[in-house]
Amino acid sequence: MAARPVITVYDANNASEMLDTVPLPAVFTAPIRLDIVQFVHTNLAKNHRQPYAVKEWAGHQTSAESWGTGRAVARIPRVGGSGTSRCAQGAFGNMCRKGRMFAPTKIWRRWHRRVNLKMKRHAVAAALAASSVPALVMARGHRIDNVPEVPLVLAKLEKVERTKDFVEILKRFGAFDDVERVAETKALRAGHGKVRNRRYRIRRGPLVIYEEVNAPVTRACRNLPGVDFVSVHKLNILQLAPGGTLGRFVIWSQEAFKALNGIFGTYTERGVEKKGYQLARPQLMQPDISSLLQSDAIQAALRPMKKNTRIGKGDRKNPLRNRGFRARLNPLAKLRKRMDVLSTKEHKA
Repeated sequence: MAARPVITVYDANNASEMLDTVPLPAVFTAPIRLDIVQFVHTNLAKNHRQPYAVKEWAGHQTSAESWGTGRAVARIPRVGGSGTSRCAQGAFGNMCRKGRMFAPTKIWRRWHRRVNLKMKRHAVAAALAASSVPALVMARGHRIDNVPEVPLVLAKLEKVERTKDFVEILKRFGAFDDVERVAETKALRAGHGKVRNRRYRIRRGPLVIYEEVNAPVTRACRNLPGVDFVSVHKLNILQLAPGGTLGRFVIWSQEAFKALNGIFGTYTERGVEKKGYQLARPQLMQPDISSLLQSDAIQAALRPMKKNTRIGKGDRKNPLRNRGFRARLNPLAKLRKRMDVLSTKEHKA
C-alpha cells in the first residue's frame, strides 16, 4: 500500500469529497530499518533525563572511628559515646545501618548521548515509511478500521481553530476511534511518580503533522488525549516511533505532505533542507531469496559444476583429517603440504 503512485487528498469538511491526488513522496518508499530506529530512539530518549544524586555527606555525618585490632570485633568505624543504642554501632560502610551507599551517585554522570545526524535522518525516514503501512499501524494498536486511506491526507486542516471542529473532522474520517482508545487507557501511575507531576499514564494516539508556522490546528488538538502535533520541518523519532515501535497513525495536512520531497529529497534529487542527505536505497527489492535463486534468469547464468569436483551428501568428510577430501576442496593443499615437507627436510639437513 505504501508503493502506490498517488495518494488521495480528502476535504476535511467533507469525507465523501476527494479534492485532489498527490504523488507519493519518495521518503515513504525508504527501507524500514528497525535496528536504526531503536538505536536512535534509545539514545535520544536519554537526553531528557534529569540528573540525580544522593547527598554528598549522606552516611558520613557522624563521628566514628575504628577500634582497631585486638578487641574481637570488625575494624569498621564505630560511633562513639555510651548509654544509647547508637554507640558502638558500625558507621560509614554500605553494609552498616545509616551508612552511605556503595559508589554514591553523582550529578556529573554522562547522561546525554550524541547520535550521528545521518543516522537520525535515516531513522525518521524509516518511521515515515512505516507509518504508511496499515499492517504496522494496526500492529502498534491504533484503531484505523474506519479510516478511508493510510496515509490520511486532509486539505483545509491547518485552518481549524476550535477543538469541537477538529473532533468532528476525526469522527468524519473514522480517526476518533483511536482517540477513544487512548482515553480508555488513562490510569494512575504505579510508584512515587504519582507525586512527581506525572500522576497518570496514557497511550499515544494520532500524530497531526502540519506545515504552516503556528498553525491554528495546534490549538485545536492540544487538549485531546493522546493527540500530538509537530511541524513537518521538525520531525523527530520520539514522536514518530514512541518507545522505538514503528507504525504510528499520522494525519497529514495537504501542505505538509507536499513538502516532504523538498525536505527529504528523492532518489534522483537531494532535499533542500537536509543538506547532503540522500535517501537510503533498499538492499533487496525481492525479500523472497529462495524464489529469487530459483528464477530462470539466475539459473541460466549459473555455470554447471564439474563432475569430478561434485560432492554428494554421502561423500562429505572432515577436510582437516582426510587428506584426499581436503585436496578435492582445495587442490593447492596437496602442493602446500609437499612444500612444507621439503622445507622441513632442508632445515634438518
